[in-house]
Amino acid sequence: RPASFNNRNEKMIAVPRRISTLCAAVVTLLFMVPSLAFLSYSSNRMFSSTVPTSALASVAGPDTTVDGSLTTVTVPLGSGRSYPIYISPDLSDRVDLLRKHIKGKRVLLISNDVVAPLHMEKYVEMLSEDGTLTIDTHILPDGESNKRMEVLYTILDKAMELKLDRKCTFVALGGGVIGDMVGFAASIYQRGVNFIQVPTTVMAMVDSSVGGKTGVNHPLGKNMVGAFYQPECVFIDLNTLSTLPDRELSSGISEIIKYGLIRDQEFFEWQEANVPAMLARDADAMAFAVRRSCENKAEVVAADEREANVRATLNLGHTFGHAIENGSGYGTYLHGEAVSIGTVMAATMSARMGWIDNDLLKRVYNILEAAKQPVELPLDSPMNSELFLDLMASDKKVADGQLRLILLKGELGNCVFTGEFDHNAMVETVNDFVAECEGQSRLMALK
Repeated sequence: RPASFNNRNEKMIAVPRRISTLCAAVVTLLFMVPSLAFLSYSSNRMFSSTVPTSALASVAGPDTTVDGSLTTVTVPLGSGRSYPIYISPDLSDRVDLLRKHIKGKRVLLISNDVVAPLHMEKYVEMLSEDGTLTIDTHILPDGESNKRMEVLYTILDKAMELKLDRKCTFVALGGGVIGDMVGFAASIYQRGVNFIQVPTTVMAMVDSSVGGKTGVNHPLGKNMVGAFYQPECVFIDLNTLSTLPDRELSSGISEIIKYGLIRDQEFFEWQEANVPAMLARDADAMAFAVRRSCENKAEVVAADEREANVRATLNLGHTFGHAIENGSGYGTYLHGEAVSIGTVMAATMSARMGWIDNDLLKRVYNILEAAKQPVELPLDSPMNSELFLDLMASDKKVADGQLRLILLKGELGNCVFTGEFDHNAMVETVNDFVAECEGQSRLMALK
């Protein structure tokens, strides 16, 4: 179905994978000369379609180095700031990397009641073995339903009871919920203390631990209370994946797939061939998938640290997905599961408007299904169209009352971040997926 707006006036953000070094230099010059700045807003605050946002992602790309089994991806930020992502099959003998990013002599190591019995003792021993650091620990209840202010306050309570000062370091050991909460606690404790991410899930390794998004959920919306606060480093020990439940592994793969869809065609084609290897926890496949995902994330964060424009494209499927998480009750779905359904919905809406062809839509459906992710709402889902659309209207990407979505457009590896789309196509897509969970199948074209 064709889009219902004039393409000549379309204002969007397109995200190809790379441009030449020359273009990057030109863009850098434009940023240095305010009178030549090319970022312009229209009356509805959408970015002009003349902005080559691929250039933004190339102003300062990630620097990746390999030293034996250790891969280091550097996340470059503005004003000369940067931090490393260390990736290795086993970092247990590289505690020196972790120690050099700790400020002061006091460390608060925070995990949850699932991860702590598996990995906390090892990290306490690693950090305290030379006797120079004092390590205290705090354990939170596991799960998205506990990502809330009341639980966050227990971190602050612990820090104050221990009389930790501004020179302390918070270490987040766990998945995305732990990383988000510990990062937010670090950002507000005494107006900001050092913190380190040690992700133990695929989801956290490839997405939430990188980029500085921190926060908690609010009863009216996911991640509505938080801050941008970058870690001192990200310490990815792939060995921790050996204890990850299969469901969590599959959920994380959905975020890996996202990078291929929005900006990395070659990576997506690799994923199509290697989903079985990732599900089997093949060491080489997981190492490559994590590294390539981190490189993609680092490029986008370097261009747009605070999600003013191009970084929003990393949220493909998230507006639909967050509505599913909230409306179904936090904890019903893992984040990646809800985003998987949301990604199929975004692709379906894109196809409905004629922005992508049905072949690409089917590839999206098939790869997520191969990754053992849900691609439809279940028959017992509490979601209805009114609830769905109401929750989407409260999304963080709403600007001046206008909902903006990340949608696929054109060839594989391209997407747009736009508020100018066929509203009826969105409503019809929601209606179709809700009808499916009511037993009135309308999605057979995908199968």
